[in-house]
Order: sequence, then structure tokens, then C-alpha cells
Amino acid sequence: MPLPAGADPLDDAFAQLAEPSGEGWRIAESDILRDWSRSGSAAMDLLLQRGEAALDRGDLPTAIGHLSALTDHAPDFAAGFQARAAALAMSGQFGPALSDLQRTLVLEPRHFAALTQLGAMLEEMGDPDRALDAYRASLAIHPHQQEAIDAVARLERQRLGTDI
Repeated sequence: MPLPAGADPLDDAFAQLAEPSGEGWRIAESDILRDWSRSGSAAMDLLLQRGEAALDRGDLPTAIGHLSALTDHAPDFAAGFQARAAALAMSGQFGPALSDLQRTLVLEPRHFAALTQLGAMLEEMGDPDRALDAYRASLAIHPHQQEAIDAVARLERQRLGTDI
């Protein structure tokens, strides 16, 4: 059955992801991440894979090169901007990384990984209030992310002055 006009094929997966109980969210998360990693072009998908592999190896110049080529040729592919933001942030280029995260969230407002990444960057930049907002926004979409759960708890403890 075809989707109604304007319907997103991931809507059901996002609804399952937000369920507070059960384990169905794990499958939904996997489905969403898999969908986000597909640009619709084998060449662009290969650039993403190469950029992520270079990032995993810690080869930031190569990662940024592949991911910049990807964002140049696929300007509507949110995963390219999110991956490049990670590489840029790791290289200390927070301004461009924030710009890439903004583009990611314009293209896919439910990109929980980008929101969590934004929270981590803001926290590292010394802006705990905005970091907390980003983590909470991410958890509103995907309440099972341990990194964001831990960050919210840590920042709330700091806010109360009970950091251990």
C-alpha cells in the first residue's frame, strides 16, 4: 500500500523508537540508521563509507576530504553533513562542525545522533545549558541513547553543584 502524500516511511520506526519499554526500539534504531546511510547513489554511499572509515582510523584530513566531496555532490544528504561535523569537531574546527550539524538538522530534524553530537560539542565548548537542551531534544526523539542519558544526568548534577 502506498504511503499517503507527505508521509515519511520512517514515521513508524520513529514511533517505535520513542516507546519507553520493550526492545522494539533497537530494531527501529537500526532501520533508521540504515535508511539515513543511503543517499540513493552508490558513489555517494561509497564516499560516506570511506569518510567514516578514515574517521574510525583517526585520519581526519582524509575523512574531511571524502566527506567534503560528499557534501559538495550530495547537498541534501544529511548523513554526509553529520559525519563531516564529527570529523571537523575532532580536528578542533567547532565553527564549521556546528554549521554542518545545523545543516543536518535542517535536512532531518529528527536526527537524534546529530542532536547528541551537538550536545557534546556545546558541552566541550563550555555551554552546559545549551548542551543540556540539545541532549534533551535528542532524548525526546530517542529516549534510549545511553550517551545522552548519561550526559543529562551529569549536567544536571553539575547544575545542582553535586558533581562527583
